[in-house]
Amino acid sequence: MPAERAPLSARAQLEALTAAVAAGSAGRGFSALRGAPVPTAPRAAAVLILFGVLDGVRSVHAADAVSRDLDVLLLARAATLRSHPGQVAFPGGRLDGGEEPIAAALREAEEETGLDPAGVDVLGTLETLPLAFSQHLVTPVLAWWRHPTPVRVVDEAESAAVFRAPVADLLDPANRGVTVIRREGQEFRGPAFHVPHATGIHLVWGFTAIVLDGLFDRLGWTEPWDGTRELPVTV
Repeated sequence: MPAERAPLSARAQLEALTAAVAAGSAGRGFSALRGAPVPTAPRAAAVLILFGVLDGVRSVHAADAVSRDLDVLLLARAATLRSHPGQVAFPGGRLDGGEEPIAAALREAEEETGLDPAGVDVLGTLETLPLAFSQHLVTPVLAWWRHPTPVRVVDEAESAAVFRAPVADLLDPANRGVTVIRREGQEFRGPAFHVPHATGIHLVWGFTAIVLDGLFDRLGWTEPWDGTRELPVTV
């Protein structure tokens, strides 16, 4: 009887996903954005989804699919910004003229968090995603933090916090739910996450939560959670 194949590491799973996307064999992408309106005058943007291994406090949740020290880099946008004020996001932004998504994602991450791009291994890109509200087409860039460096708020006018969120905390069903926005007789529901931190809880919702939720599903990391539980959101 052949020996069972050892499970892939988190990095290997991420590499396999980007390879499948590049080969066109990764399925239909992010289901929550399927059929989403396409920007009428789109501007190209990119975000860096940077995974690594925490050297500080690990998650207390023993996830089924990932180790307690796997983390992802996030930031909280400044409350004074006109676009998505106060929301938790991936580092990223618009492409400069002639710039490629990978270069833009790394540049924006360095400018926003102070990380050293030399310690980041880019694994590949995912499908370009529409963000009609801000008229962007966003390319997610998956990366692995080979040599982590300190991160911080570089510009307080842009960001209120920069933090490394344990992935196991995001997968914990106790930290999952949905946000519901009711406006003009319509209801908009989307996945959401609570991320505990030293002074309270970050709420991850909107585009960032949709991408994380879809990514976890595609990697097979998702644990069963209550899709009827509403997490309060202020818009």
